[in-house]
Amino acid sequence: MTATADRAAAPARGGGTPTTGRRLIAVLAVTATVGYGVLYYTFSVVLHPIAADLHTSTAVITGAYTVSVLAAALAAIPVGRYLDRRSARGLMTAGAALGSVAVAGLSQATAVWHVYAAFALIGLASSASLYEAIFTVVVHQLGPARRAGSVLAITIVAGFASTIFVPATGWLTTAYDWRTALLVLAIVHALTTVPAHALAIPRRAPADPAHAAPGSNRAADTRQALRDRGFWLLAVAFVAHGTAVSAVSVHLVGYLTALGHPVALAATVAGMLGVLSVTGRVLTTGLARRRTVTTVAAAVFAGQAAAAAALPLAGAHLTAAIACVAAFGLGFGIGTIARPAILVDRYGTTSYGAISGTLTVPITIAKAAAPLAAAAVTGTAMMATVAVLCLMAAAALLASARTEAPA
Repeated sequence: MTATADRAAAPARGGGTPTTGRRLIAVLAVTATVGYGVLYYTFSVVLHPIAADLHTSTAVITGAYTVSVLAAALAAIPVGRYLDRRSARGLMTAGAALGSVAVAGLSQATAVWHVYAAFALIGLASSASLYEAIFTVVVHQLGPARRAGSVLAITIVAGFASTIFVPATGWLTTAYDWRTALLVLAIVHALTTVPAHALAIPRRAPADPAHAAPGSNRAADTRQALRDRGFWLLAVAFVAHGTAVSAVSVHLVGYLTALGHPVALAATVAGMLGVLSVTGRVLTTGLARRRTVTTVAAAVFAGQAAAAAALPLAGAHLTAAIACVAAFGLGFGIGTIARPAILVDRYGTTSYGAISGTLTVPITIAKAAAPLAAAAVTGTAMMATVAVLCLMAAAALLASARTEAPA
């Protein structure tokens, strides 16, 4: 079959069909859940056992996680460019397979460098198989009316990854050991994500601008985006917000404890963040039907700034602490769903993967560095910094909306 005939026979790129779209979203929701559960959330459980078994410190093993994050950041741009031009099936299947091999390899580590090598591969696998790659597939394969709902559905399901895999990993580690736990999880990851990507992701490549559905693409490549003042305002917004969220996610329990709350209670309150992030995503998607995504996200970020500023003042009282954490938690996952919508609206779909990958690099690096930086800025100063960062993110988002998008 010729390329022209193939274009005619396939569903309209950038649109898809309702049936194939539902199957694709269901599959990506499952693979994202398993992927994040196995490649990321297991780390908190096996960190101490790995360090003890290899006779090293948890700080050294934590460094391997940082290597994973940096590897994912470095791969973001080439992965995005690839997915803009070719079918995602091969790369995402390979990424899932690489992740499975890396986790299995980690289970056999007998030296620290083995751990670092395994986590470097996990970072590369994550870049090719988790949210950034998944959202690029959604943008290229589904029409404008279905993208926001699809991203929401995927992130809601994947939001339960930690709820499922942290206790499962803990049980496996207790019942057997960390090596067996990781090996079992590697097998689960391989049996779930590899065939799912190979069978469900469309074989067709993204549409060329000349063959795209009318109105679905605006030809803006990465170089145009880098010359756009709005792009850099978006970078400021999402880097600032990502830094704030990352710092709070790591240090909230310690901060609440410092305010006088028992550790168990502080952990329970902090545990609200996961559920609240899902709630915030649902509310944001609903509100975005009446207001622009940029406006809604900026309002949520501003609300987080107010919550962070109020926590040092009123957080010693349990009710006030819960209220502040709840307000902050509603914005926890907003950046994840807002960024694809804002980028598509501003730059179209043609070079979405490359543009999103370019923006992902500083965001990922900031998220990796934020917990370390926050550890040096403790107490009230840390929460004040978080408040300023959220307010900066809101202001930058609104400013980006007022700049003229590339033609």
